[in-house]
Amino acid sequence: MPDTPPFSDDPSGGLVAKQARGDNAEPLTISEISAALKRTVEDRFGFVRVRGELSGVKRAASGHLYLCLKDENARLDGVMWKGNAGRLAFRAEDGVEVVATGKLTTYPGRSNYQIVIDRMEIAGEGALLALLAKTKARLEAEGLFDQRRKRALPFLPRVIGVVTSPTGAVIRDILHRLADRFPSRVLVWPVLVQGNGAAEQVAAAVRGFSALQPGGAVPRPDLVIVARGGGSIEDLWAFNEEVVVRAIADCAIPVISAVGHETDTTLADFAADLRAPTPTAAAEIAVPVREELAAQIAELAFRKRRCALRPVQLGRERLEARVQRLPRPETIIAQRVQKLDELGERLRRGLADRIAHARTALHRPAGRLSAPLLAYQLRHGRQQLDAVRLRGEDLLRRVENARRQVEALDRLRRQLDPRAPLLRGYALVTGPDGHVVGGRALAAGLAEMTLEFHDGSLQVSPAGAPRKAARAPRAPDGGPARQGDLF
Repeated sequence: MPDTPPFSDDPSGGLVAKQARGDNAEPLTISEISAALKRTVEDRFGFVRVRGELSGVKRAASGHLYLCLKDENARLDGVMWKGNAGRLAFRAEDGVEVVATGKLTTYPGRSNYQIVIDRMEIAGEGALLALLAKTKARLEAEGLFDQRRKRALPFLPRVIGVVTSPTGAVIRDILHRLADRFPSRVLVWPVLVQGNGAAEQVAAAVRGFSALQPGGAVPRPDLVIVARGGGSIEDLWAFNEEVVVRAIADCAIPVISAVGHETDTTLADFAADLRAPTPTAAAEIAVPVREELAAQIAELAFRKRRCALRPVQLGRERLEARVQRLPRPETIIAQRVQKLDELGERLRRGLADRIAHARTALHRPAGRLSAPLLAYQLRHGRQQLDAVRLRGEDLLRRVENARRQVEALDRLRRQLDPRAPLLRGYALVTGPDGHVVGGRALAAGLAEMTLEFHDGSLQVSPAGAPRKAARAPRAPDGGPARQGDLF
């Protein structure tokens, strides 16, 4: 088979896929290209609102809603998950023109794109919805709806401020629910909740609660609830006004928005720290159940006592278990007592045996201690002493021989003394380390040398220049040194 080049320039391709000349891009898998398309679509169309006619509406057994939005020239698949589908204010049917809010995404399983619908409304009030969307987008761009602005609600607020109409059923529901769960002090700021001037009154009430100072004549609320009953979009429009949204966003007190029913959504809900589906639910969220708290406290107290007593109980059980495993005292010392008795018996027998051996050893030499034997040994010793004679001439001869040996050693010492020739004009040459320099070659390699004479020493360099005059040796008595003997 002929060799084939690593790159093929044939535009029609070949049997085996080859990398084109100069191309460094790896082929993508179907899953990779589908994931890339999904990210691109979701990033670009993360929030969209579309208007169209419903077609092919189908509610699955799981509760999700599958549908198709279409107009004269195009169609768009859509899905609405169970949670959002359950909050629809109308029944979704084919042929109904709606405005759907959600995000675009792709479904790799069928290689198509679709809209995931978060909210869907009938498109009969187009101008009002367009204004609402425009206002929301502008305020959202300013960050008023940012989740990082949300604050945690107090666990048990002592004072709750309610902004609502004093004559409606909303305030009665809130007071009734608070009384059932945990009676709290409630301050009501009466306002209009719809119509002209309602938005300004609601905003002024929220700002008024926020402006109260702690410890003042009027107690400052720990939590503010903005509430209204259900209604149409026109009825709830006051809570979509920018002045209300900004007042809630700027409030220094945590705010719960409870406007309309569960399916109603206003811009106030996005600006509040928490959205309640109904005013009654807002009261339930605001405070816990007192009986449940009392039961929880009792349970914690019981657990605290049990935790405090548990170590004592466990310690007692462990101690009892260890005590049961311990042997009896008489069992512990039984072997020691037996050993003591055995050692006592061995000591008694040992002492008796030692006395018997000592008596035998004493009797053995006593048999040799007889008067005739002692008299014989005395006579023999006296004869040996008489045989020894100390003569004076022998002692003198030994002393004279020792004196002559000492004198010979002294003469030899004087002859071998290396400093004896110094008295005749010779010098002793030593290096820095104190060793004798015995030749010219050795002296040439030294930085300095010491010349020692009979009356002193000199430090010299190899050139012979004097370095340092040494002090002449002194006699032990402090006078000039005496001349030694060459021999």
